[in-house]
Amino acid sequence: MKSEYTPSDRASRWPVLYLLISGACWLVLAGIFALIASIQLTVPSFMALCPVFTYGRTVAIAETAFVYGWLATAGLALALWVLGRLSGEPLRAQNWALGGTFFWNVGVLGAVIGVSLGDATGFELLEIPSYVQLILFFSYAAIAVPGLLAWSGRLRRVSFASHWYAAAALFLFPWILSIAHVMLFSSPVRGVLQPIVAGWYAQSAWTLWLAPLSLSIAYFVVPKVTGKVLPSYEFASLGFWCLVLVGGLTGGRHLVGGPVPAWISSVAVVACALLFFHTFVVLLNLRGAFTAGGIAVKFIAFGVAAYVLGAVFDAVTSFHAVASQTQFTYFDEAQKQLALYGAATSMLFGGAYFALPRITGKAWLSPNLVRAHLGLTLLGVMLLVVSLSSAGATQSQDLLNATVPFSAITAHTRDSLLGVTSAYAILLLGNICFLANFYGTACEILKLSPPASFEPPSPVETPVS
Repeated sequence: MKSEYTPSDRASRWPVLYLLISGACWLVLAGIFALIASIQLTVPSFMALCPVFTYGRTVAIAETAFVYGWLATAGLALALWVLGRLSGEPLRAQNWALGGTFFWNVGVLGAVIGVSLGDATGFELLEIPSYVQLILFFSYAAIAVPGLLAWSGRLRRVSFASHWYAAAALFLFPWILSIAHVMLFSSPVRGVLQPIVAGWYAQSAWTLWLAPLSLSIAYFVVPKVTGKVLPSYEFASLGFWCLVLVGGLTGGRHLVGGPVPAWISSVAVVACALLFFHTFVVLLNLRGAFTAGGIAVKFIAFGVAAYVLGAVFDAVTSFHAVASQTQFTYFDEAQKQLALYGAATSMLFGGAYFALPRITGKAWLSPNLVRAHLGLTLLGVMLLVVSLSSAGATQSQDLLNATVPFSAITAHTRDSLLGVTSAYAILLLGNICFLANFYGTACEILKLSPPASFEPPSPVETPVS
């Protein structure tokens, strides 16, 4: 894919590559700990003598490394690359991004070590200890500087969906993290307010941060591959604002039936229903991914399908009658993995496969590893979600039957949990393929010869984003 490799890409590639290679390493580490935790569900004695590897700690380490190590760094890398591409010039203030990436990795490493020593907070998607959160806050702000400069200084004043989602993610994460830090750690609220704030953060981290990062690259790649303006594009802005204004209000769906005011869960039900409009717009805009060819679009198509399916599950399980069956079961974990792995990670994989040849000027080192990664990822995600859902259904039936002892529930879900372990093993193998192929391809930039002259992006580079 050398035809679209421009001097602008060459000048801006180091922050992007640094972020992506960091994310790929964290992804493999997260996969290792997720596999260990999954094995412990069926073999409780596995590594039981080592306090660092107890089940609660391995789960928290895997989640921290996955969300803040992989999803954050890969999402930021691709957001910076998209904003730089659409600006029509190399990224400015790259040292801010390089320094921010270094300290972000230091912060994530500190979080992993803190969790392994027992300092996990116990809040979903916010297991990182409070003393690390400020490091992540300022590191993220530093990484975002080149992206915000590319947004504000773009040559064309017209903006596009890729712009909106990327810029929103850069702005909104520091906001939600700072609120959660103050209300849960610096000046903690009391009693029932804590789970309300924690539920708001967990949902906002998905709807206002990780989902926009993923959608920004999807909205950029799909029209580039199809060569057409996105269908029903005039609704894209409405879908974006629907996500931004309503997404954070859906956090109450985790508290249905809990000791909280009833209006909180009622607002969440209405918000989940309103988000159907955003999801429908995304499906309308990106439906071309289901018919286009190419490895990048295949990943994105799978991610879009998982994104839509996850929105349906979120809305259905927000109703009290359904939540009474699914809450506190493995079905919650199935929903989380469908969103984080099925939707966000798949779209970021697609973005990485599309961006790297244009950043390095070289094709991917091993097409076989690319195909293996696609197959293993799709198989692993589907097996993971189906196995967790099956375990959740069995667990729900048994929990509602007072005559079934807890030990019997564990035995009844064993077969499904073995499927979960197999899924994590498959995903880990696929991620190792991705890391090895990515590292080998990135090393090829040492063989590049500098271009003779600057060639600006083609006329369709910006309009079809």
